[in-house]
Amino acid sequence: MDTSVEAAKNGAADVIENVTFAEIRLGQKASLSKVLTKTDIELFAAVSGDYNPTHLDTAFAEDSNLHHIVGHRMWGGSLISGVLGSLLPGPGTVYLGQDLRFLRPVGVGDAVTATVIVKEKRDGSKSVVFDCRCVNQLGEDVVIGTAEVIAPEKKVRRARVELPQVQMIRHDGYELLMHKCDAIPPVSVAVVHPCDESSLKGAVEAAQAGLINPVLIGPEAKIRSVAEQYGVDLADYRIVGCEHSHAAAEIGVALARSGECASVMKGSLHTDELMAEVVRRDTGLRTGRRLSHVFVMNVPTYPKPLLITDAAINIYPTLEDKVDILQNAIELAQVLGQEQPKVAILSAVETVNPKISSTLEAAALCKMADRGQIRGGVLDGPLAFDNAISAEAAKTKGITSPVAGNVDILLVPDMEAGNMLAKQLSFLANADAAGIVLGARVPIILTSRADNVRTRLASCAVAVLVADARRRAAKM
Repeated sequence: MDTSVEAAKNGAADVIENVTFAEIRLGQKASLSKVLTKTDIELFAAVSGDYNPTHLDTAFAEDSNLHHIVGHRMWGGSLISGVLGSLLPGPGTVYLGQDLRFLRPVGVGDAVTATVIVKEKRDGSKSVVFDCRCVNQLGEDVVIGTAEVIAPEKKVRRARVELPQVQMIRHDGYELLMHKCDAIPPVSVAVVHPCDESSLKGAVEAAQAGLINPVLIGPEAKIRSVAEQYGVDLADYRIVGCEHSHAAAEIGVALARSGECASVMKGSLHTDELMAEVVRRDTGLRTGRRLSHVFVMNVPTYPKPLLITDAAINIYPTLEDKVDILQNAIELAQVLGQEQPKVAILSAVETVNPKISSTLEAAALCKMADRGQIRGGVLDGPLAFDNAISAEAAKTKGITSPVAGNVDILLVPDMEAGNMLAKQLSFLANADAAGIVLGARVPIILTSRADNVRTRLASCAVAVLVADARRRAAKM
């Protein structure tokens, strides 16, 4: 009797039933098949604590004798455990021991079938010895050996326990962003008033990562005191002393205006204090474009970077403001590698409603893009958030859209909506969020005390890419 075949015939996928010691016969067998995925390898590493780069690091694995990532050898052994615990003998089985030999590696995409065959029954101990074998899709032996278990004596048949859904929270987007900066020399950045642990460490960590050359601007005694308190070595960094945060903002903007610094980074002063100097008509960093903020988000449940704008600068932007906000975001998406980014203009609904101004503005913005007043992107709107993110949701509502389900940029109706959306993704969906202000002569890095190291470095990386793109464009 092959219990795995019997379970399939009975359609009992939601029911688990054991084979008692009395029912077990010599030669009886059961099998379980599974295809190895990258997620399986990462989960096995997380559970086992085995972080061997042979299994996790593509570059390392390519230099090995196998030349590609392979699964943990014990992953095959775990399939044998799955057969014994779920099929034969099944519920109530107690594992006593195993003796396995691992003959071949298993790579991502390999289909492995684990089979156990009853070899011996021991009446005194109620234990059973199994021959075990795992083969790949080519029929080649991957694992062979034996296992011994105590078989259950009592019959059990019950509903299969529903396991929790496992979500892999990866930071692939962050790694890709950092790699884009590998060939770019560090950018000179005016760090305005780095007078607390977060802002000072953020600047130094970005320097140590090879992203920036920070110019620390603020009360020198206070900066050095913070550095001493938190063990930060400032020997390699220039400090421009001044009395207070307002003066630091003025000096930082002046350094950027003169070209000495290619970016400005907010320290421990209030955002409004820095931005007041940035937008000052005679001495600031204004251009013909309205300033706007963009979150570059790496959301674990979304397959590519997601830009959200504007969630920090323009409180209630007008239609005219949104033209600049969109153009800023489109050009950033192009710098990040999206040649023609897809833009969803968000509202509460996906139809034009005269009572909801954001739907009217969405329709106008789409027509402006048709007329060339907004360049470089594919626009659609109004779209509700679900329709923008999910092609299935859009299809259910009868929406035909080149943007739905494949969006790169989300234009929010106002700052309140954008700020809440970005923070929901960060705190409920474990998203990483880099933040940058565009539309000025140089990119402006806005960091928060709540930002982790990864977020601070990602924000600097975005600024480096923008500054480098502007430098190359100026040479053309």
